[in-house]
Amino acid sequence: MEKNGKNRYRDEEEEPGRLDRLRIKVKEIIRFLSYDIWRSNPETLSNKKNILYNAIKIVMLTVRNVQELNIAASSRSLTYRTLLSIVPLLAVIFAIARGFGIENIMESSIFNLMTGEKTDTIEIVAQTVTLPDTAVIGIEALNSINSGRVAPSDVGADRIQFQEEATAEGRTREFLNLLFQLIKNSLEEAKGGGVFAGVGILLFLYTILLLFNDIESNLNKIWQVSKGRSIGRKVTDYSAMVLFIPLFFILVNALNIISYPQNNTLKIIYILYPFIPRLLNIIPFVVMILIFTAVYKYLPNVKVKFQNALLAGILAGVAFQFFQMLYLSGQLWITRYNAIYGTFAAIPLMLLWIQLSWFITLIGAEVSYAAQNVRKFSFEKETRNISRRYRDFFTLMIASVIIRRFAEELPPYTADQISEKCKVPSRLTHDILDELMEINVISATPSPEDELVMAFQPAVDINLISVNYLMAKLDEKGSEDFMIDMEGEFHEHWNVLVNTRLCMYENNSDLLLKDL
Repeated sequence: MEKNGKNRYRDEEEEPGRLDRLRIKVKEIIRFLSYDIWRSNPETLSNKKNILYNAIKIVMLTVRNVQELNIAASSRSLTYRTLLSIVPLLAVIFAIARGFGIENIMESSIFNLMTGEKTDTIEIVAQTVTLPDTAVIGIEALNSINSGRVAPSDVGADRIQFQEEATAEGRTREFLNLLFQLIKNSLEEAKGGGVFAGVGILLFLYTILLLFNDIESNLNKIWQVSKGRSIGRKVTDYSAMVLFIPLFFILVNALNIISYPQNNTLKIIYILYPFIPRLLNIIPFVVMILIFTAVYKYLPNVKVKFQNALLAGILAGVAFQFFQMLYLSGQLWITRYNAIYGTFAAIPLMLLWIQLSWFITLIGAEVSYAAQNVRKFSFEKETRNISRRYRDFFTLMIASVIIRRFAEELPPYTADQISEKCKVPSRLTHDILDELMEINVISATPSPEDELVMAFQPAVDINLISVNYLMAKLDEKGSEDFMIDMEGEFHEHWNVLVNTRLCMYENNSDLLLKDL
């Protein structure tokens, strides 16, 4: 008993030490994630550590930016814009599809996307090739062997499940039929001609332009691009995207025909090579990955590296496909639970699907941004709490680099090149460049290497831009239109401030930035 008491006493003495060690370990992890990892030098780390550290940084940057930029609110606004634009956008797409004679394929592809079922259009196209009766008998025999025997009770359960799925599909079909009817009515109205038809077409095109503009604006906000495409580029680029959509649906429809064979030739091929159907099951994932990669690569008004767009496209495409499966099963679950509620749930489920789709899209954009800029977020914590003196120092340094580059008659630097040369964090570099453009000291111009990437040059004569000139411009930036008695109670305060600034300027030789 005495020994047991001593052992218990010893354990109680050791317990606080374990808790302290755990507490210290947690503090070390927090410090590493919030401080040390952002100050690590990639040149001194192994490749494996660099990959691991970059992956951790990408995840942390993505989570933080999703919270800071309020991606959830952006996805809600895009949902509202999508609802306003869905009929005009589909009407234009169907008009293009009708011109190519693929209107029915468009309808079946949209139905497949929303329900996961295969329509008669695919079956009719797939049954164009037939084989002799002997081959058909052989195929049916193989199918019966592979499928096995089914108990009568299982048949009854399968029949009930089929009826429930048919009910869910029927409600979705009703909604889509209503949507298609609205689209056809819009096209018929546009056919009639006249002033009202012309105004309607213009409103349709304007609504579509607003949708794509909102998408680009949200992506530009994520990429911290202050200036979007010009009006001319918007019209040409967005028109190309709208023309590409019918081609995408043709591709999806063709892949569906291959993935779900109805003709005997494809069935024989799949029986002889059973790995092919499994391989084709990943086709929807591949298609969505390519679509998201294209969105992240070309929609932002900035140069996005392909590997970063592909990384985000893979994550977003896979997430979207799994969410699509969840959405379809949710529709079926609600229909099983309550037929009446399932009827009314079609619209809320559609809204939820649109919003979460945009949420996935914007998170993918955050991943591509974080992956491309992960090495530029060193000292990010210090950047947010930078002193006034150090900010002025960085501003003077960046302005001097731009002006000297211009004086040497060399191509202007881009923001990334300035950040790398001055060793200033990327976000702080962009903030300072925006401030210098706001006070008209520098201006943006397309880079000679890539027109999508902006470079920076002086906006005034470099023989006028001195240290005092720059500091005075920074002091005077913003509004001074306040109702304060400058001649009465606060007269002395104002004079002291002005005299202090004058003394600072007069005591220093007014050096030109090109000479620094």
